[in-house]
Amino acid sequence: MKNIILTGDRPTGRLHLGHYVGSLKERVRIQNEEDYAYLLVMIADTQALTDNYGNPMKVRDNVLEVLLDYLSVGLDPQKTIFFIQSQVSALPELTAYYMNLVSLPRVLRNPTVKNEIKERGFDSEKEGIPVGFATYPISQAADITAFKANIVPVGDDQLPMIEQAREIVKAFNNTYKEVLVMPEAVIPQNEKSRRLPGIDGNAKMSKSLGNCIYLTDDAKTLKEKINKMYTDPLHININDPGHIEGNIVFTYLDVFATNAHFKKYLPEYKDLEELKAHYQKGGLGDAKIKKFLYDILEETLEPIRIKRKEYEENMDKLLEILKDGCTKANELANSTLKEVKDAMGISYFADKNFLDEQKLKYSKKEN
Repeated sequence: MKNIILTGDRPTGRLHLGHYVGSLKERVRIQNEEDYAYLLVMIADTQALTDNYGNPMKVRDNVLEVLLDYLSVGLDPQKTIFFIQSQVSALPELTAYYMNLVSLPRVLRNPTVKNEIKERGFDSEKEGIPVGFATYPISQAADITAFKANIVPVGDDQLPMIEQAREIVKAFNNTYKEVLVMPEAVIPQNEKSRRLPGIDGNAKMSKSLGNCIYLTDDAKTLKEKINKMYTDPLHININDPGHIEGNIVFTYLDVFATNAHFKKYLPEYKDLEELKAHYQKGGLGDAKIKKFLYDILEETLEPIRIKRKEYEENMDKLLEILKDGCTKANELANSTLKEVKDAMGISYFADKNFLDEQKLKYSKKEN
């Protein structure tokens, strides 16, 4: 059977370089190079509302922003199904059924959930944790299984979520009938691409921390952000030996720089290893390596900006893409939902045997 691939993002803001290297590039590669049955990309607005319930307009306003980012990096609506989570009615129904297959303590032990509760500052002794947020691993399992996705490209921070989905699949298939497909997580091969650090040196590029380079940043903004990047505090003078470890500029170069970039923008060095060796020895300033990184990232982001501008001038087309995608997503999810309800024995009106079974039960009572 051909692969069914599902991935997506929360519409809480514009997408950034962390999204690009962590998932978007891989989605484009899959779309263009692999043979698959379906590639589905979900705009997870329902999940975004679990911790933005006080600011629903933030989610609403970013649905088309995220779609624009998808299209601008090269995802093609002729090859990829884009849909909005809240517009697929089978998903919350499946979530409700799966809630009976996992305990609340198990969900709250999920490392991803624990980390995000801490990041968002939920106070369990005051307002508490919203139930929707605490149980969103179950919702995510519904998203994956509704389309029988067997491949789920994610960042490494999402691996516990896929493991929880696998547990739910196993529990359902063992309890009822083997209907659900077991998903496999796929993470970026380049370890540093899995969680690109922020420009401030923070371990993660995050919209909430304000340390992102966005796909929409213009050339001037990009240069300003790169110039502010954390490097080596001990590398004060150009002749001082520099340190690579923890130097964010070199972390980005590990992810983005190729030998072709050296040939084009920094021909005095053969490759990244030679550049690193010079920096560590001393005699190479931060300004030069930041200029090199700028040239590479500007080459990456310029065509993305151009393509985005083309789609921004045809907003009606964006809504049409999403409506078509939601129609197809509903067809696929409803098919799975029917199989799930049949397996659980709750398709009462469509089940031809249900009434006969009840009649037989009562006829035995009379006898």
